[in-house]
Amino acid sequence: MCDDVGMRRFGFVYNPTNDLAQEAWDEAAGWCAANGVECWGHAAEEVAAVRSALPGTEVLISFGGDGTFLRAASAVAGTATPLLGVNLGKIGFLARAEAFQVEATLDALHAHRWTTQPRMALRATIHHGDGRTEQLDALNDVVVARGRLPRVLRLDVAVGESHLATYIADGVIVSSPTGSTGYSFSAGGPILEPTSRNLIVTPIAAYLATLRSVTVSATQTVTCTIVQGEDAVVSIDGWIDQPLKIGDRVSVTEAEQPINFVELQGAAPFWDLVRQKVDLLPR
Repeated sequence: MCDDVGMRRFGFVYNPTNDLAQEAWDEAAGWCAANGVECWGHAAEEVAAVRSALPGTEVLISFGGDGTFLRAASAVAGTATPLLGVNLGKIGFLARAEAFQVEATLDALHAHRWTTQPRMALRATIHHGDGRTEQLDALNDVVVARGRLPRVLRLDVAVGESHLATYIADGVIVSSPTGSTGYSFSAGGPILEPTSRNLIVTPIAAYLATLRSVTVSATQTVTCTIVQGEDAVVSIDGWIDQPLKIGDRVSVTEAEQPINFVELQGAAPFWDLVRQKVDLLPR
């Protein structure tokens, strides 16, 4: 149970292209007015506005699918603000509540029937050949991949100081445990407990690769270097893309601060959620 007394301010992020998400935001705003709770809301792509509104906000609620949730996660990165997803998309693996539960979810939050669960995030450092560096944080994954041209890349992948493999592939995914149910899984990677601390390295459509997917400790740094390929990008959680050139390197480590997920009392355990969402495990 949350230890705070008297929750006063909720924030909301919604997918503006989803009518159900807009309706959920309207319902939530009405609930807050009726229950004396201050609230604010922004469209998912307004990450800077969301981040500016966070101070004093006890919890941020996402209305939409996993894409909306990942934008909300970008906004709370580096803060302690807890994040809860209400699924209004398709699978919604990151959500812990469903569309029909909006009012019940708000009731539970207001009554402190929840805890927080820290999930490790990723820090990507992009080393450009001209000496520039950029840092970006991700919740799910950092993907080094080919861009629009249908040409494979040649990528050197290292774990710490050790050379892991050279891949001729469409790309390489470096995933967090939370992201293990996403792109990494579709490319053949394992599903991990979301509270574990590991990095998953999975090549995408690798040619003649014997090393398909590996899991390493979160204390390691995974580095992907572009050896060959004129049209490459690094993608952060599937929505922030930066172009890469031959010789550029992307290093992925555990971020300094986790993302705090809201866990509602009575929510389904993780492996039950896996079965419900994708029917991976036998009933």
